[in-house]
Amino acid sequence: MTTTYPIRILSQLRPILQGFRKSHGLTQAELAARLGVSQQSYARLEANPGRASMARILTVLQALEVELVLSPRGRTAPAEPQQKNGNSRNNEDW
Repeated sequence: MTTTYPIRILSQLRPILQGFRKSHGLTQAELAARLGVSQQSYARLEANPGRASMARILTVLQALEVELVLSPRGRTAPAEPQQKNGNSRNNEDW
C-alpha cells in the first residue's frame, strides 16, 4: 500500500521533504551533491520550500524518488470537463 501525504498549506512541505530525505538515509550535503548544488543552497530550499520554484521542488522530489500526484479534494470521481459555448476544454480559459 502506498502512503500519501496531502499538502494543503506550504508549511506542510518542509517536514515532508525532510522525512523523505532522512528515509533515504541522506544528509542535506549528500542530497545537495546529487542535485549539483551546495549544502547551504539545499538547506535554504528545505527550510522554506514555499520560496522555491516548482521546477526546483520537482527536481528534489525526483532525486528522492518521490512522485507528485494532484487530486481534487473531497471528490470520489473525476469531474466532467465543462464546455463553454460548444468549445471543448482544449481551449485555454486563462
